[in-house]
Amino acid sequence: MYGLITVIPYATNRTIPLQALLYHLIVILFGSIYYIRIGYIIANKIMSKFKSNKNIVYSCKYHVVWCPKYRRPVLVGEVEKRLKELLIEIAKNIQVEIIELQTMPDHVHVLFECDPQFGVHKVVKRFKGATSRYLRQEFPHLKSRIPTLWTNSYFVSTVGGAPLSFIKQYVANQKEV
Repeated sequence: MYGLITVIPYATNRTIPLQALLYHLIVILFGSIYYIRIGYIIANKIMSKFKSNKNIVYSCKYHVVWCPKYRRPVLVGEVEKRLKELLIEIAKNIQVEIIELQTMPDHVHVLFECDPQFGVHKVVKRFKGATSRYLRQEFPHLKSRIPTLWTNSYFVSTVGGAPLSFIKQYVANQKEV
């Protein structure tokens, strides 16, 4: 096994998922029929923390922050409500799980999990590009106040150093800070 690989080849060129491998390893380690059910439960619990696609198992969570151009406080009222709706809709379309989402008048915090092969830069590009286009079409006052809705830059941090619950709480409590 090389790191987190979703399949392990057999001599017959068949493959098994990592979850099944964990199950079999637990059964082999304990060597008893009694532990088969326990092995299955442990394997399922381990795998519930991860997502997978055809060739990788991953757990990549990112905290991303970006601002409107000139950090103008335009994300209020109906614009804020529509922005949140759009971000959730876009995330579903590109198969990204938004864990936490919070908007301030002058910036946006999003905590999400995405496939590393798709890439965090593509997720942010889709979020910023589509929301800019739709919000500027629906709210004409956004065209007159600023030349483009978002700045070119953004902040991104992986959520590996701190517990996910702490980051989730931080993003959720942005309004109170």
